[in-house]
This record gives sequence, structure tokens and C-alpha cells, in this order.
Amino acid sequence: MVTRPAPREETTMHDHRKLGRELGLFDTDPLIGAGLPYWLPDGAIVRHTLEEYIRDAERRAGYRHVYSPVLGKRELYEISGHWSHYSDDMFPPMDLGSEQVVLRPSLCPHHAVIYRSRSRSYRELPLRMAELGGMYRSEPSGVLGGLTRVRAIQLNDAHIFCTLDQVAEEARAALEMIRRAYGALGIDAARYRLSLPGPGGKYVAAPEMWERATVLLTEVLDRSGVAYEAAEGEAAFYGPKIDIQVADGAGRESTLSTVQVDFHQPRQFDLHYIGADGARHRPVMVHRSIIGSVERAVAHLIERHGGAFPAWLAPTQVVILPITEDELPDAAALARRCAELGLRAEVAGPGRGSLGARVREARLVPYQAVIGAKEAATGEVALRLRDGRRLDPRPAADALARIGALVRSRSTDLWDAAVA
Repeated sequence: MVTRPAPREETTMHDHRKLGRELGLFDTDPLIGAGLPYWLPDGAIVRHTLEEYIRDAERRAGYRHVYSPVLGKRELYEISGHWSHYSDDMFPPMDLGSEQVVLRPSLCPHHAVIYRSRSRSYRELPLRMAELGGMYRSEPSGVLGGLTRVRAIQLNDAHIFCTLDQVAEEARAALEMIRRAYGALGIDAARYRLSLPGPGGKYVAAPEMWERATVLLTEVLDRSGVAYEAAEGEAAFYGPKIDIQVADGAGRESTLSTVQVDFHQPRQFDLHYIGADGARHRPVMVHRSIIGSVERAVAHLIERHGGAFPAWLAPTQVVILPITEDELPDAAALARRCAELGLRAEVAGPGRGSLGARVREARLVPYQAVIGAKEAATGEVALRLRDGRRLDPRPAADALARIGALVRSRSTDLWDAAVA
């Protein structure tokens, strides 16, 4: 039997800056600096879990992960074009003897260098290279805010080196990865945008490359069946891109995910592969980010869910509520079983107030396991779900098995209705 609460209309507009601090997810300090938030333990759990989800999704899709340094010689960014087109957003170079090094504003130049570290064959393509790496942007103080605009960014980035006839399928597959990720995270795209160059911008002067890349991305969007809009002035300096926009409670949009086609950097870094004909050919570079920056993704998740994250992402997944002190040993044993199953659990004992007060305190936790004298005697738990549903007492092993299955599947459902 499931007891369901009366439906209620959600009218709250969440501000991730306020809620993130109230929930102990992240904070800032003037001594560290503006635009440089630090992650508190619960926020670090959300971030780590999100990063592991992305890495797992990428591994399943055939990506190989790399690590690259957050610094690079100025010459690296001169070759890539960042120095001439993007230096206003970069931190000043640092002198190291006779060389100058720069905090990187992007990961793609490093990945291009990794690609060219040895000869490549057409049989290796598409080569999908991914990294969750740090990068830095010299953002003006006036635009910094919470996690949405920061100066130190952890970017979910990937670059696919492929032949021209592989580009469309790789871009389509990237859009599908983004769609699945949004489903697991319980978020929606506000709109898809084909971002094109605009007048007055600092863009690579290569009309043929721009035209080819634009045609490819347009075909991908048309075949995907999603509605999209073209927007001038939103392209990267080296090429057009597909931007997936999300919106906050006030309707303000930001870019969360991107797919880009780049003919420029393979030429700049003289990238090539040996084709079936034995000759050298230039690969195409597809830039792809499932969730963009981890910071912006978490900010959107906080605002979208109000801190009530999907169960697989929640800092605490199960809170155990012994009714009296007598049930504390049973609660501790249940917490240990949760840990063995990989579930994040904590015990909220009577010392923290009445049962009603503890239930209210744990309102954002997906599962509340109540243990009274009867449950302790029979090895059962009475589950309360975050959405207000109450389940009849059931064996603790069965309850944890069902919770574990939902968490492992990264479902946004709190319970399987068929077995409720």
C-alpha cells in the first residue's frame, strides 16, 4: 500500500547561490578570491558523483580519458588562435626564465598536441579523447556569480578526431549522449541553438571552413528532429556550434552543452592521419561537452531541483530515523548495510528532536527509513519517500535492494510503482 500526498503547486524560484550555502554545498571567501568558490563535503559528493556519471557514459561510448596540464606555453595558444582571438579572456602570461606560460582558457590545444604525439592511421578514427579538466577565464568582477560565472572552471570536455564523412554521425551521437544525460539529471533543454558568427567578432578568417562546418551542423540538427534557432554572434572564434540552452526559474538562459565542428585547429597544428591510400589526410576535430562546466551544471541542478536532487546524485540518499533510543543499534546496523551496498546514509537519532522534526529536517533526502519497536523486532523498515509517499513496513534487505537498483540505474523515479 502507498499513501500519496495531495498534489501541490510548486511556486518557489530557487537561487542556487542562497540555497547552495544553506545546504552546505559550496561557499566563497574574499581571501580566496572572487569567482573562486570552494566545495563543501555535500557539494563535493554531488560534484564527484556527477563527474563519475560523465566518465562512465563516455567510457561506454568509446571515449579514452586523458589528463593534461592546466598551464601551457604562450606559443601553444598563439598556434591555436586563442591568443589572437581570445586573449582578453585569458589571465596574463607568467614569466618562467626565457619562456612565458599561461593558465589555459581551453583544453582543445592540449588535446590536439596529444593527438599528434604519434602517427595515426585511418583505422584509429574516430578517436574520441575526453577529459574533466581545469581551465581558467579572466572574467570581470561584475559578471561573477555563484557557480554560474567563475574564474576556475572544471570542464567536461572531449574532442573527436575523425574523417569528414564521420563528422555527422559523431555529432549526432554527441547530441544523443546529451539527451540521455539530461534525462538522468532530471533537466530539460530550453532550446537548441545553431550559433553562427556575427559582425564585429574576432573570428578566424576562413570562409570556406565556416561554410562547410555550418552545413554539417545544420544537417545534424535537421536529421535529429529537434527544433532549433540560428543565432549570429554566438559562434566560437574557430567555428560554428550547436548550443543546448537551459533556463532558470526567471527564464534567463545559459549554455550548458555544446557540439562544435572545427577545421581550424587541425590545420594550425598540422594534424594528419594516414589513409587507406597511404597518403596523409587532415582530420576534422569535433568539440563536444555533455554538461559543460561542472560548476554551471551543479548551479542549474540546484535551481531546477531546489536541492532535492535525483536519488543517485543526492549527498545523503537514506536517512535512518529510530523512533527511540532503543532502536539506535538497529539504525546503526542498517546504516552499515547501506554503506556496504554503496548507498550514502546517516542516522538521525532522537537526540536531534521529535520524529516529526527529524522528518522535516530530512525533507530533501530521497528515502527516510523509520525504525520503531515493531520494525526492530521483525527486521523491517517503514519507508517514507521524499515526495510524501509512505510505504508499508517491509524487510530491510528488500527495501535497500530496491533503492540500490534505482540508484544504480540513475533513475529519476523514487520508487518502482509496479512493486510499491
